[in-house]
Amino acid sequence: MQKELLKVTDLKQHFPIKGGVFGRTVNHVKAVDGVSFTIYEGETVSIVGESGCGKSTTGRSILRLDEPTSGQVEFDGKDLLAFSKRQMRKNRKDMQVIFQDPYASLNPRQTVRQILKEAMTIQNAVPKEKQDERVIELMETVGLGKHQIDRYPHEFSGGQRQRIGIARALSVDPQIIICDEAVSALDVSIQAQVINLLKKLQREFNLTYLFISHDLGVVRHISDRIIVMYLGKIVEIADKKSLFSNPQHPYTKSLLSAIPSVNPDQKRERIILTGDVPSPIDPPTGCRFHTRCPFATERCATETPELRTSDYMKDGHQAACHYIEEIESGLHQVKQ
Repeated sequence: MQKELLKVTDLKQHFPIKGGVFGRTVNHVKAVDGVSFTIYEGETVSIVGESGCGKSTTGRSILRLDEPTSGQVEFDGKDLLAFSKRQMRKNRKDMQVIFQDPYASLNPRQTVRQILKEAMTIQNAVPKEKQDERVIELMETVGLGKHQIDRYPHEFSGGQRQRIGIARALSVDPQIIICDEAVSALDVSIQAQVINLLKKLQREFNLTYLFISHDLGVVRHISDRIIVMYLGKIVEIADKKSLFSNPQHPYTKSLLSAIPSVNPDQKRERIILTGDVPSPIDPPTGCRFHTRCPFATERCATETPELRTSDYMKDGHQAACHYIEEIESGLHQVKQ
């Protein structure tokens, strides 16, 4: 049985909107609104969705880079939201992050040697006399050379800078790494190299990944399980094979239909969503996708669907959709 490493329960992140002469809170941006999922040791769980769906905010809230509004985050049996700032800093050794922009996330005034040694020093991960040796080892691990350790970030390409970001995350021997759009700023060929590197490191160091991306093509190559988010809510969770072969939620189907086919003779039905994404300040009642869903009914506008498994789904595949329930109910009536 796999060890439960990270458990997120009803996580909410509502950012206040200030207004008026006295700067009072007049409303909130409901960026993440009741998200729950579990990640097991050694697996890769990906979060996908359109820009603004709350996937990056979920990752930042788990790490408490943004303090969550409410909910529970348990890491290795410990309640992270109950920790003081000092306790949280100590536990961040086991929870590292790779950011989207490999240049902005590296200090331009520090050499690679200084960047990697800083992380080791802050977390007391490596004795000072062994840090230089560890820096060289990390550089070679991510595919860079020891002759490059005294260069500055601007002297590297984008792909090389992201490798430095990966080396920094590895420098404190973490258990889980949150990859926040870690390859989206890179060329396609470089994306493949970085994805292969991440998979190789996972095997070697038994790493666990929370991989955040808008690119389902990339997610397909690295994930074990996939979480689909829309406007701060989870609409579907499934293992990779099940999600791509048997998507259930209408939003997931529309996302999958947008993936370009490598075979020019293979025609794929493109599902075009109508309307704009609603504002997270005042999200729709009921199912948040009902304003753009071609199968929406009156029930969808008033009742929030729960994540559940139906007769169409197996092995932990869950979707939050009233339409699926109604189809299932209709089939049951036919069988009777």
